[in-house]
Amino acid sequence: MNGLTSFVSTVNTWMWDAILLVLLCGTGIWFTIRLKFVQVRKFRQGLKAVFGNIRLHGDKAGNDGMSSFQSLATAVAAQVGTGNIAGAATAIASGGPGAIFWMWLSAFFGMATIYVEATLAQKYRRTVDGEIKGGPVYCIKAKFQGVFGKFLAGFFAVAITLALGFMGNMVQSNSISDAFQTAFHVPGLAVGIVVAIFAAIIFLGGKKRIAAVTEKIVPVMAVLYVLGSLIVLAVNWRNLGTAFAQIFVLAFDPQAMAGGLAGITVREAIRFGVARGLFSNEAGMGSTPHAHALAKVKHPCDQGVVAMIGVFIDTFIVLTMTALVILSTGALSLTDANGAPLTAASLAQAAFNTVFGSFGNIFIAVCMLFFAFSTIIGWFFFGETNVKYLFGKRAVPVYSALVIVFVILGSIMKVDLVWSLSDMFNGLMVLPNLIGVLALTGVVVLLSREHDEQRRLGK
Repeated sequence: MNGLTSFVSTVNTWMWDAILLVLLCGTGIWFTIRLKFVQVRKFRQGLKAVFGNIRLHGDKAGNDGMSSFQSLATAVAAQVGTGNIAGAATAIASGGPGAIFWMWLSAFFGMATIYVEATLAQKYRRTVDGEIKGGPVYCIKAKFQGVFGKFLAGFFAVAITLALGFMGNMVQSNSISDAFQTAFHVPGLAVGIVVAIFAAIIFLGGKKRIAAVTEKIVPVMAVLYVLGSLIVLAVNWRNLGTAFAQIFVLAFDPQAMAGGLAGITVREAIRFGVARGLFSNEAGMGSTPHAHALAKVKHPCDQGVVAMIGVFIDTFIVLTMTALVILSTGALSLTDANGAPLTAASLAQAAFNTVFGSFGNIFIAVCMLFFAFSTIIGWFFFGETNVKYLFGKRAVPVYSALVIVFVILGSIMKVDLVWSLSDMFNGLMVLPNLIGVLALTGVVVLLSREHDEQRRLGK
């Protein structure tokens, strides 16, 4: 087991510390230039499309797809997860406050990448067995014919099913059980069984129930967390100027201000900020296009601009709230009972406890329930699409049962190795996805120009 842990750790260091950071950020910069800063030009259009069409009781999703907002809600359900609390806290603890600046920068370029992913998912979606399906496997096969295309698509399908459907959902349930044990002293197994039961009920309802649940839970969980964060920020409003100063100054000189963490370099600030940011908003990973492919829109780029707002909500709103709460409350200087610096969810809990007292643990537990459970739903759906691609509809009941088992197991296990395996397969699925996306640059550029022209003509 130690050998496997060491191997996985080496692979993750090799991928996430160098190759994927350059590849993901480079792809975002490439599409930002080729599409003439689409995330700026079409940002207002995206906001209007999203917030002008919020429906808690929208039309029922079916084999012909779902509404644009339901597709976004399903995508955001997966994007806004435990990484928005634990991931932001870890980035600050490991890379210093300046890591948040690099997180913002990577998300800015990531908005261009996810615009392309969603647009291509719409362009190359297919009707299979009477239902609309889409995602990277269909984009890859549309570009690459023959054995290479089949291998690349199959490799992606296996990687995402393992990374998100199984190991990813295990760590999500673990996050829920840990939070509830801390706040309510409830046994982890009991929490896991309850989560598994509710998850199974949703899974059995198919995409209709998934869309119906995500369109309700996503707005509620986002508003709940933002309101709680705003209360903490209002109490500590005098410290907000210092918090923003730390983010911008320490991004380039981690030791320039009081509060800079000893030993942190600019390289570490960039590394942890970019890696945690991209891991949180999933831009370039190939996961959220499965949801965006099902949107009922008039032009592929219509869903592309909507997808951009998903990254904006995830990073610039929800994740930023966590960062500002931690920095404005001074929680970064707190330690645990053994004198060790706080990190991950415990750092976020300590920050909220400075204002809410012991209720801070309860607040984070409830938010973790919303965040992690919605991610379980989204990741199940993404994995299901690829299981159908690999094995057909008959494999779905087996896949569903296995996900439920993993959810229960995750609630009672120490999942450090599982987290590492999930990180590894997340990285592996990025590679075939970006190969396909970059190879289709010409297609998305033409689609974007066509979209601009149609809007100019009022169509």
